[in-house]
Amino acid sequence: MKTYDVSAITEEYMNERLAKTTDYTLVILHTTEKTFTAEGRPIIWEHGRRNMALQEDGVLAIVTPATDGSDVAGIGIFNAPTDEVTEIMDADPAIEAGFLAYELHPIRGFPGDCLPEPLGQSGA
Repeated sequence: MKTYDVSAITEEYMNERLAKTTDYTLVILHTTEKTFTAEGRPIIWEHGRRNMALQEDGVLAIVTPATDGSDVAGIGIFNAPTDEVTEIMDADPAIEAGFLAYELHPIRGFPGDCLPEPLGQSGA
């Protein structure tokens, strides 16, 4: 297992970073018995289209479908308070039709964080 040198991470550095954290909302999507049905496919497709629109608007910062076959369908990190995200999620076509369920968690994160390129790959 790789070890990481934490000696360069000083108390001052940690405090500076922590002072910059901002509130976000984490959504954990769960599958239902209806998710992987023929009837569900077009609804899930529209759910994905809506997620892309939310990303374009800057409301949904990170969206990641889960690929492990569990009851977790994916996660999203919203740049909005939980009450607003509740309204957004309740209007999602897959939630409305019972093809997905969700839970919300208020979280704190570092503005500007993003998903990196996979290790060993680059866009250049």
